[in-house]
Amino acid sequence: MRIAAGVSLVVLGSGAVGHAVMTGLDTGIERVDPFKDMKNRPQAGHGMNFLLVGTDGRDKITPEEKREYRLGGEPCHCTDTIMLVHLSADRQRASVVSLPRDSYAELPAHQDPVTGKPHRPHPVKLNAAYAEGGPNLTVRTVENLTRVKIDHYLEVDFTSFMRTVDAMGGVEICTAKALHDQNTGLHLLPGTHRLTGGQALQYVRSRHVDGAADLGRMQRQQRFVAALIKQATGGGVLLNPVKFKEVSSTLLGSVRADKDFGSEQMLALGQAMRGFTPSSSEFASVPIGDASYPVKGIGSTVKWDEPKAAQLFESLREDRPLAAPRPGHPAAARPAAAATPAAVPVDVPPQQVRVQVENGTRIDGLGGRVDSALRATGFDTTGTPGNGAGRDVRRTVVSYDPRWDRSARTVAAALPGSELRAVAGQGRTVLVIAGSDYTKVVPVRAEEPSQGEYGVVTGDQVVCGK
Repeated sequence: MRIAAGVSLVVLGSGAVGHAVMTGLDTGIERVDPFKDMKNRPQAGHGMNFLLVGTDGRDKITPEEKREYRLGGEPCHCTDTIMLVHLSADRQRASVVSLPRDSYAELPAHQDPVTGKPHRPHPVKLNAAYAEGGPNLTVRTVENLTRVKIDHYLEVDFTSFMRTVDAMGGVEICTAKALHDQNTGLHLLPGTHRLTGGQALQYVRSRHVDGAADLGRMQRQQRFVAALIKQATGGGVLLNPVKFKEVSSTLLGSVRADKDFGSEQMLALGQAMRGFTPSSSEFASVPIGDASYPVKGIGSTVKWDEPKAAQLFESLREDRPLAAPRPGHPAAARPAAAATPAAVPVDVPPQQVRVQVENGTRIDGLGGRVDSALRATGFDTTGTPGNGAGRDVRRTVVSYDPRWDRSARTVAAALPGSELRAVAGQGRTVLVIAGSDYTKVVPVRAEEPSQGEYGVVTGDQVVCGK
């Protein structure tokens, strides 16, 4: 995804300049043959499908980095992240489907790549396919599970990941709640952060932030990819030949890919996808039927909801969007158009917050305007704004019962510059006293946005707002 989505927006002047910049990048790619001797493969659909895997690779990390980013222990020689990336035939959309690494899978019959010993079909967790048979068995297993034909294989390890993020100048991530994971050393306070390569690795690896474990980690990985696209498209990386070459060389210096994916394909892809933006990307997770499916000799696995998963992958084969167009969203009418400003992430959905508005000034109708603006943003306002006890309030106040402090912070996020004021015993309704400093209500969204049938979100829903 980092290659495909990244290169998609490269505008390197003339074709000659583009070829000159891209020439030589192929030499840094370690080639693998994930499609060797494969038979009975799924029928090709429309568009292009990449299998993107992130491997452990901690054996390449320096001792200092191992200590700083909690990368102790032995490398597992397995896939830490597995994503199926579909690029639409018109190059206007990228659909990214996360495959849980603990997914229940049936390995097809295969030979050990080292000893040549034959193995019968047997059940495993999906990430074990790489350990038993490398890229070839991983592709075979994913194709058997999804019935989606893989066109290209890309493999990125810890080192490549960290160096690439650093070469891009870091990636901006926002969170509405504190994220702490003692296993990875991740410690982020609520707010917006620009992560270095090592910090980004902590962010995408953390599994113990909350009770969602691997499923929550996949959502953070998707949010990171969306932020990476935003950084690449908005940070000038892809429009600057020198910067682009630096970033590309850093990534490709330790990436592994199939022999048919090279600079010619990357350049052609880039020229075809100049209008790609975060809103052009959509992210989904495979529908889960049983998150703790026991298998003898393996332990707890993730069992897919087979009917729903089949529908999801059929959509990929048929080149259909996974996310329904949102009313008023530019992508609904113009897939390549610029996205509307992203909403500020909050911890509580505004629909769950009851709000009473009072006018704390002598400005006629201010209370009604604030009430209407909050309601339009999704808050459950009373619709009956009143006048405050004082009429000389300068700074807007968000008054709340301490038991509903998370709801109050959601309201305050929608009213930039407002003052939070705790009032014991006020109850669940948050009181907004509009001051003369009021200018507007900014859109907010729950950090885990409302998702469709496949848990689909678009990239502009999960990146940081302005």
